Amino acid sequence: MSKRLFVVFAALMVVGMVLTACGPAGPSYECTDSIGCVTYGPEEPVRLASALVISGPNTDLGVDSQNGVEIAIDFKGDIAGHAIELQAEDDGCSAEGGQAAGQKIVSDPTIVGIIGTSCSGAGVPLSKVMSDAGYSMVSPSNTSPALTNPDSAWNPGYYRTAHNDKVQGKAMADFAFEVLGVTTAAAIHDGDPYTEGLARVFADNFEALGGTIVEFTAVNTGDTDMRPVLTAVAAAGPPELIYYPVFTAEGGFLTKQAKEVAGLEETILAAADGMISPAAVEAVGEAGEGMYFSGPDLGFENELYNTFLETHLEKYGTEPLSVFHAHAFDATNMILSCVEEVGVVDGEYLHVGRQALRDCLDATSGYDGITGTLTCNEYGDCADPQITVSQLTAGEYEVVWP
Repeated sequence: MSKRLFVVFAALMVVGMVLTACGPAGPSYECTDSIGCVTYGPEEPVRLASALVISGPNTDLGVDSQNGVEIAIDFKGDIAGHAIELQAEDDGCSAEGGQAAGQKIVSDPTIVGIIGTSCSGAGVPLSKVMSDAGYSMVSPSNTSPALTNPDSAWNPGYYRTAHNDKVQGKAMADFAFEVLGVTTAAAIHDGDPYTEGLARVFADNFEALGGTIVEFTAVNTGDTDMRPVLTAVAAAGPPELIYYPVFTAEGGFLTKQAKEVAGLEETILAAADGMISPAAVEAVGEAGEGMYFSGPDLGFENELYNTFLETHLEKYGTEPLSVFHAHAFDATNMILSCVEEVGVVDGEYLHVGRQALRDCLDATSGYDGITGTLTCNEYGDCADPQITVSQLTAGEYEVVWP
């Protein structure tokens, strides 16, 4: 061997030893997934993102779900030896917040799936952003019918463990007409896809039962003086019941000010799951005593939920804050189970195809979660929907129906 060739050979040997000392030289896997793959190297964690409302007046709603996500990750531990890491973003409970959170998340190619959003208004833009980027998202609390309607706001890669408000709106109409015996009602929303969609489903089903909607109207997000709208509602009826499935701040003002408007003193007040939280109890104050709230049934009778509640109390020092923590736990586990199912282990590497992940979520059937047996339809409705109505009594939500 010539001296020159010997020097080159020696140099290559040194490079080889350095690469060996640093670990595997690289994966042998070739990604053939139609929308790409996420690859995790040795000791790199599987990365999820959450996009939930974790600031502002609706914080209880988002933190409740965030805690469910974190507990699911704790229970799972790892996937193929890779730890699980969460990047938490704030959806702001608004379209702007959802857009911003979505753009930040999809700028990171190491994130394999998203749990979000809390609010349907944030879910509409974020579902478009994540879908276009090839990501998958499972929402624990988006309930607007639009998000799983292919003629409206549905996008590929979007799923939810929360109920569709086609179920909740009908349930509330049934309760009002058949249990409370009211025949006239008004519905108020704030223009958000969740609030407007739920108010519309309630109104349509109430009228189908034989009731009369005297006024279907809206307030603006951020309004503090609700008297003009409430006065118009009183002038149109007054109705025996007002259903306003809005969020905490606007719901608090509507509740307190309804008692001040002539003609509405005896009107029954009702809201929905966007106002089931300690913050909402404080917002409505004494004026909320006796009002009704529709929302998901939390009477889960399974050992997993008992373990979840024990863990929640130990980890956070409190009971759950709102009503979608279990849905968030199930949403997280759906993603992690599919990552585990479709992930390809290549030595110390883990590869996850993005379309393969969607295909796995699409095929979810008979999945045993805290919230029931989950089966996804072709547009991402996966819930086992059960709705109850609670009444606020001495600061506590007490289930009164069914």
